[in-house]
Amino acid sequence: MKLAFVIPWFGPDIPGGAEAECFHTARHLHEAGVPVEVLTTCIQEFRSDWSINARPRGSETIQGMTVRRFPVAPRDTDAFNQINARLMNRIPITAEEETVFLREMIRCDELIAWIERHQDDYVFLFIPYMFTTTYRGVLAAPNRSVLVPCLHDESYAYLGIYRPMFAQAQGIVLHTPAELSLAQQLYTLRDGAARLLGEGVHTHFVADPARFKRTYRLDRFLLYAGRKDAGKNVPLLVDYFCRYKALFPGELQLVLLGDGSVSIPAGHEHDVIDLGFVPVQDKYDAYAAALALCQPSLHESFSLVIMESWLAERPVLVHERCQVTRDHCLASNGGLFFDSFTDFVGCLEYLQEHVRQACRLGQNGRRYVLANYTWDRIVKKYLHALHGWGFDW
Repeated sequence: MKLAFVIPWFGPDIPGGAEAECFHTARHLHEAGVPVEVLTTCIQEFRSDWSINARPRGSETIQGMTVRRFPVAPRDTDAFNQINARLMNRIPITAEEETVFLREMIRCDELIAWIERHQDDYVFLFIPYMFTTTYRGVLAAPNRSVLVPCLHDESYAYLGIYRPMFAQAQGIVLHTPAELSLAQQLYTLRDGAARLLGEGVHTHFVADPARFKRTYRLDRFLLYAGRKDAGKNVPLLVDYFCRYKALFPGELQLVLLGDGSVSIPAGHEHDVIDLGFVPVQDKYDAYAAALALCQPSLHESFSLVIMESWLAERPVLVHERCQVTRDHCLASNGGLFFDSFTDFVGCLEYLQEHVRQACRLGQNGRRYVLANYTWDRIVKKYLHALHGWGFDW
């Protein structure tokens, strides 16, 4: 029996939380001796046109794993975009519109047909929950399916069309107690299906804060790392920071790393520095050099960047209304949280005025990551869970 991860797009070059999790989980299970393959489409990545086959169809080998790519068919992009815009603005849609939403998201009949033909030979791990490849794939082979939903408290999670998928999956992998609680609140799950496994984190990097400051000519800064878009609440972070600088015009800057763009208010070009993508070692160095990492997102199922900041022994600052990241801070005593501009100001002032306490928060966070999210630990949890769901090699 083989293990097959199913994801809309795949590759070591693709950024994103679920995409990175899929790649690294598949790689570590493969290195542990599990026969692993990946089933995906020919779409380039999340920000690409989901109607275009940018990557060649067929099989290739990536780091020892067979990756099978299936072509997508034309879709009604306008119909999808209209419904998706309503969901993004939390406007209710009808059951018929839910069907259109999934049908016109990604059309990849060949991938689903392959799953149906080979379900006796594979266990399929589908990630994340909301894409058509996951929805149709789970329902095509529910008894052979493990769902890794990366579930957020967002409008998509409340769609009725997803309920049968969660109800029928043989196994469900959750990252945090908050994600598990949300899944149990929204869906009826099979007995024994839900397992709290967490996510693996690369823990062996060494960060050099002085090198980052020297390379980028920066000194005192708050850091954000990740996609720079409204879904990650980055505009709020930029707004709060610029308002903070209007009150406290010192040397502290906000440094942004990652894909996307964000509008920087006039007059604050020196306060907010957007470095875009940087080499991964530079990212690690940035964590260690920062006053703290700020993760303002309201919708996280785990948050890898928080774990990386803690491994670099720096504290984090998160939004109080994201239960997942707030719970990480409470469980680790590794960070602070805010729910207003006044809170944000207070947190920044505390971190700057209490240097030893800030360092201690970062050290607490590092201990938390090493105790819970090393790859050795996560691989063992996966193997134990797969055995519990009735899958063995």
